[in-house]
Order: sequence, then C-alpha cells, then structure tokens
Amino acid sequence: MSKNNNAAHLVVGVDVGGTFTDLFVLNTTDGSAQIVKVPSTRGEEAKGFMNGIARVHANAAAVRTIVHGTTVGTNALLERKIAKTGIITTRGFKDVLEMRRRDRPQTWGLRGRYSPIVARDLRLEVDERMLADGTLHTPVNLNQIKQAAAQLIEMGCDAVCLFFINTYANPSNEQAAAKVLRECWPNSFVTVASEVLPEIREFERCSTSVINASLQPVVGSYLERLDHDLRQQDFSGELLIVQSNGGVMSRQTACDMPARTALSGPAAGVIACAEIARTSGYPNVITGDMGGTSFDVSLVANGQAALAAQTSIEFGLVIRSPMIQIETIGAGGGSIASVDASGMLQVGPESAGSNPGPACYGRGNSRPTVTDANVLLGRISAVRPLGGGLLNALDAKLSEQAINQHVAKPLGLSVHDAAQAILTVANAKMAGAIRVASIEKGHDPRQFAYMPFGGGGALHVCAMMREVGVTTGIVPRYPGVTSALGCVMADMRHDAVQTLNTMLNDLDIEALQQRLKTLSAACQQRLDSAGVEFERIEEQISLDMLYQGQTHTLAVTLPQQTISRNMIQTAFESAYQQAFGRVLHGLVIRVMNLRYARMGIRPKFDLSVLAPQGKGSTESLGIQNVYHASQWWGAKRYDRLALPVQSVIAGPAILEQADTTVWLEPDFSAHVDAWGNLIVQRISS
Repeated sequence: MSKNNNAAHLVVGVDVGGTFTDLFVLNTTDGSAQIVKVPSTRGEEAKGFMNGIARVHANAAAVRTIVHGTTVGTNALLERKIAKTGIITTRGFKDVLEMRRRDRPQTWGLRGRYSPIVARDLRLEVDERMLADGTLHTPVNLNQIKQAAAQLIEMGCDAVCLFFINTYANPSNEQAAAKVLRECWPNSFVTVASEVLPEIREFERCSTSVINASLQPVVGSYLERLDHDLRQQDFSGELLIVQSNGGVMSRQTACDMPARTALSGPAAGVIACAEIARTSGYPNVITGDMGGTSFDVSLVANGQAALAAQTSIEFGLVIRSPMIQIETIGAGGGSIASVDASGMLQVGPESAGSNPGPACYGRGNSRPTVTDANVLLGRISAVRPLGGGLLNALDAKLSEQAINQHVAKPLGLSVHDAAQAILTVANAKMAGAIRVASIEKGHDPRQFAYMPFGGGGALHVCAMMREVGVTTGIVPRYPGVTSALGCVMADMRHDAVQTLNTMLNDLDIEALQQRLKTLSAACQQRLDSAGVEFERIEEQISLDMLYQGQTHTLAVTLPQQTISRNMIQTAFESAYQQAFGRVLHGLVIRVMNLRYARMGIRPKFDLSVLAPQGKGSTESLGIQNVYHASQWWGAKRYDRLALPVQSVIAGPAILEQADTTVWLEPDFSAHVDAWGNLIVQRISS
C-alpha cells in the first residue's frame, strides 16, 4: 500500500473523532489503498481532511468521492448545542413532546428530570384538525400560521417544526400550512412532520421531526462550510454522508434530514466489521468500538447488521428512523476513574476527551483514565509516538501520580493493583454492554466472534472474550480506522415509510402497489441527485404487522414478487412463528406500516489489498514488562503489520501498529489470516 502520485481516482472514507481524523483512501485506478491518521482540527474539519489526503496524493483534484461519517449531530444533541427551535402544532397538543410515553429516567426511582429540547413557550398552537381516518374536520387557519411564524422569529428561533395531529393519514392541512410557512420563514430550516415521518404514533413523529428541525442549522451549516472549504482546495467530486442505517446519502439530503445522521460515525464501523467478518468466514460477530469517550457495541447476525426502527440518543430524545442497533456506554480510553462517596471505584461516564486528554498526555489533567491504567501496567509503550503525530511520547509518571492519588490511596491498594482495578471495572462495564446487545436480544454470545476496533478496542480483546465466553476474537488489520473503511464500503440507501393501519382482509392490494411505486420513485430521486455511479439497484419491502389487540408490531419482509393477500399472511405467520414459537390461528391480522428501502450498490474492492505483502517478519522487537493478574510478565513486542500470513504469536505479547496496540494475555494466541486480520483464540489447557 505504497504512496502513488500518478494519475488516480481516489475514494476517501473520513471519520472525524475528537482526537484524530481517520482516513481510508482507495485508489480505484489500481486497486491500492492506504490509511492515514492525522490530528483533528476542530472548527476546520476540511483542513484535517486535506492534511490526510496530502499524505497520499499531491493533487486533491484526484479525489473523486469523499464519504464522511460524522458525529456533529450526535454531539450537538448530547451537549444540547442545538438551534433554538419553535413548534407550530394543532391546538391542544403542544405538550406531546413533553408527555412522551410517560416513561422515566430511572426505572426504580420516583424522581427524575427531563427537559424537552423545545421550551413550552416556543410551542405554539393553531386551529386545524385531521381525524385519524384521514377525514378533514377543521381546515388549517393560515393567518394563524403567519402569526405564529412571526412570533417565533421575534423570540429568536432559527428553525421551526410544523407538526399536526394525524397527518400520517392525510397531510393536506400540514402541506397547506408548510407552503405559507416557507414563504414567511427567513431561512430554509423548516421541518414538516409528514415529510420526515408519515407514520402513526404522535410522540415519535413529533420527537423525530423536532430533532430534525433543531439539527438543520447545526448539521447543515457544518456540511455547507465543509463542502465550501473542500472546493477551495480543488476538490471537485461528491461529498457523501453516512446515515445511521449504514447507508450513505448526498450532502443535500443530509442537510434536509440531519436526524438520519444521529449514529453516522458508529454505523460506518459496523458496516466495515460485517464485511470483514463475512470475508473471513465469520458471519456472526459482535463488534466493540472503543474510542476516547465511549464503547459502542453492535451485533451482526448472518452477515447482516441488526436494524432498529427507532433509537434514543438519551432519555426523551427519540428518533424513529431505521438505525443500526448500537449500545453505547461511557467506557473509552479517556474515561475517568474515581472513588465515589461510598468507597466504590467508578469508571466513566465522564471523559478527559482529547483535550486535555489522559494524564499521561501532559496537558493538565491530573485525574486517571483507562489509558493511564494501560500505560502504567505496560500494555501501551510510553515511548511510542501517539498516532498521527499528536504526541511524541506519553508520560508514565503522570499516569502513576494520578492513579496513586485518586484510586490507590483511597482504596488502600498498591498503584499497580489500583490500575488493574480500573481495567477490571472498565472491562466489566464493556462486557455488560455486550450482554445487552446479545443475550437481551435473544442471542448466545458464545455463538459469535468478537471484533474490537477503534483506538483502544484491541487492548481489551482477550478480557472481553474471557468475560463473555466468546471463543474467537477478530482484530481487523487497521482497527483504529475501521469506521473510515466502512465509509468507503457503504452503499447508498434511502428508506421511506407510510402508515396503512388496516386489517389484512381489508388491505387494498392495488393501492398498496401504487404506494410502493410512489415511495420507489421518491427514493430513486434521492439516489439520482447524489450523482454517484452504482453497480445495481436493490430494494427491500416490509410491513409492520401484528394481531388485532396487540401493541407491538413485527417487521415482515416481503419477497420480491407479485404481492398478494395470501403471500402477506404466509410471510407474517412465518415471521411470527420464528420470533415467538407459535402462530395465533383465528385472530385478525392488522397491517400498520409499509416500509420501503432502495439501495444503490456501490463498487466494492477486494479486501485482500489490506493483506500483508512479501515475507514479513516474526522477529520480536524486545521484551516489555506487563502487569497482569497481579503479577509481572515478560511480554514480547512485535510489529503487528510486519507479521506474515499464517504466522502465530503466543501470549503474553504486545503487537504494535500506528493506529492501535493489541494486548495478548498469557492464555491466548493469535494467527494472521489471509486478509491480515488477527484471529485470537484461547489456548486450551
């Protein structure tokens, strides 16, 4: 994967983190690839992009496509750094956003706080009413729409959400109001609920639409600024954005529908893991992305990432849009360890982030982190440069001082046992997240391989395998840039939904076919607007169905053939039997929603370009003392990327590379497969 400055067409996957900007660069002319890791330039993201690209190719005009996984929307929601947003809604329904589903932050607590992202005085009501069957009861008062818009503008709102009741059944009132609202609103940040989510359930539609509105100025301005800066540096290709469902979309679609980027960054990593696992012969894999702040877990079964119809970014922030199922906890390399008032050791969720970072960075933080524990115990070499030129070395003395003061002394432990305790707690939290993503979803984790990625994941691969009972670990060739790799792999995808809310026996098949044509045309228009070449187009059709009287629906995939009532019933009963072990014969079947997805399949590349080239070397770089299981071990150090295919390394060992470090415990061994992945297994006693 050498640098090539000849004529080239480059596809670049970019994952911007708080500390590093990771790039995976694919040369579509000769099939070569390269990874780059450079320090992030917050506020000037394009600079980080181009700094990385400049390391690979002298001419930015050679870049044909940039695919970006972004956390701008996620961070804005979590930090509540969103645009001031107003709501115009049906009279009597201004509190839908605040009432939610009457859930609570702590299941067993009687107290809890919740602050909706739109204050009550910014939720204005107008006269209009649509009945649940789509009958127009009261036409919308357009003068009130103008008055409400003027009031919100005067109150300083940058964005507005138009949300009327029952618009999933008939959007005519909302459409009429939207036309007037867009004429008098001073910018393009107008979100219409029936355009974002024409689906039954008022709170979910309101929450999703309001989140979309509040993110439009944030994500839209970020992407427009990014595109402008890239063009200034001679980039003339397409800028695509990864969606939370693992597909990609055009920049304009992302500006219109920023709610779909809520899990953009983590989703790209899962897509890459799924492809790597399939190629390596492991269709079932649990992924664990350990970055500086969080640990994100997802499950891939039969080669496919699990999708959820909705997710919660945090309590009360519900987005109903297809998203890869990801469990997130605060257990990253920068997670801070502390002893609470009861004398219990806690790790996270507070993080030192990238600035000031762990104590060993020497940037002013004096509190210990997971990274400090790994440095003090010898699992990370303090004298190695931190990837991308961020730091030339780490200060192990600062790690020791922080752990001694904040953990060892309060608990009466030696400093090394205290560091070990920090990792034990962090590992237990991460294992718990894996169990939530697997066991609580009905999967036995022992039937899956475990694939860690991110900068810190490979340091804990053996611990996770021990904790959860997984027999095989797969460390990708470049764990630290896996999300950037996923950006290059992801296909373009657009999802649409339409509520039907009818009994199966009353379902109008011809009307259903017509709705499918409408949804297909709308999704195809989005694909065409991106200006991207596809190898082929694929589609997925499904129905949300249930028995009459039930509350929760079951997603039923329909085969790609002529749709009939009998075919739908057969598909539902088969899915119900598989999910619940029985079919409820004699009960009436209800069809709630039609879901449609259209995918533009992008050209794929051969993962073998990542494999080790040449003979390589298994020569040890020396011995490093590592504290493990309350004793010191002499661990051999290796250059991980120099190891040839089929080479076998027995623990204890440390495998180093620019984007991560792999720690092999004494009872584990690993071999390099044909694609350069490290296959980790426990040594039989």
